[in-house]
Amino acid sequence: MESTNWVAGLGRALNYIEAHITEELDYAEVARQAYSSSYHFQRVFSILCGCTLGEYIRARRLTLAGQELAGGSCKVIDAALKYGYESPDSFARAFVRFHGIKPSLAHEEGAALQSFSRLHLKFSLEGGTKMQYRIEEKEARIYTGYTRHFHGVPGDPADRFSQENDMYIHTRANQYILAGLADDAAESYNLIRNIDDGGYDFSIAALLPDAMRDRLGEPAVLGPEDARRFESNPVPKTTYAVFETERCRYPVEKHLDLRRQVVTEWLPSSGYVLAEGPEILLVHWFRQPQNTERFIELWLPVTPTEAP
Repeated sequence: MESTNWVAGLGRALNYIEAHITEELDYAEVARQAYSSSYHFQRVFSILCGCTLGEYIRARRLTLAGQELAGGSCKVIDAALKYGYESPDSFARAFVRFHGIKPSLAHEEGAALQSFSRLHLKFSLEGGTKMQYRIEEKEARIYTGYTRHFHGVPGDPADRFSQENDMYIHTRANQYILAGLADDAAESYNLIRNIDDGGYDFSIAALLPDAMRDRLGEPAVLGPEDARRFESNPVPKTTYAVFETERCRYPVEKHLDLRRQVVTEWLPSSGYVLAEGPEILLVHWFRQPQNTERFIELWLPVTPTEAP
């Protein structure tokens, strides 16, 4: 996908959403406005905007509903039906979560409402920087680890990043066990999968030798109770675009900027689009006391752009 096509397509998609905001929006049709597959569009949208496509649509609908109720131009039940809610009760719950007050109070003098403005494209000259990358085909692998389901989109904004950070802090024992089983304390893997409007699955994992993984529940290794802490995550043969953060003490804080840079600068003119599959972070810890320069490899699953 050429950069100019992506920019024009994203503008078309945003206009389409706004023009059909009171209708049932088909994500595949929204993506078609951007000359894109539904999967690619939703992944790029979440990285660029820091929210899922569904969250953006809901925020816009509740903003408009609040404006109409505040202006006294419609009743609560009419606003609920207009903006796609099955009942006034479900609308009221969503309204309170977004605005902080009941919809019946929106018309009162001094009522404070939230506003989520529509996205607009601003053209600016960007890029001109070197980005090292490599395209690698990884054979099918089985990652052993443990998973939590988080709300929102991976890493952005700060409250969502804190979910991943909290998981790392409170599961140290599992990390040490995985490092011991893999005989590798210098590297670990994160898998980000199943991203949708309900959130995403985040896994901390390691690559174990086949013999070790097959014997995980034996008393000589971990035993059945401890083995139940972990799960196997098979990943099929996949082509990845691989990027690296700069070497620094805290590379976890750097990879979010790298993801955004990849999507805005490299991806539009790369000849690739994002493909279905887990996003993988290979974290190089370099835990020796004398070496604090760590870095992260960002693996994004890609497939060549279809020829027009």
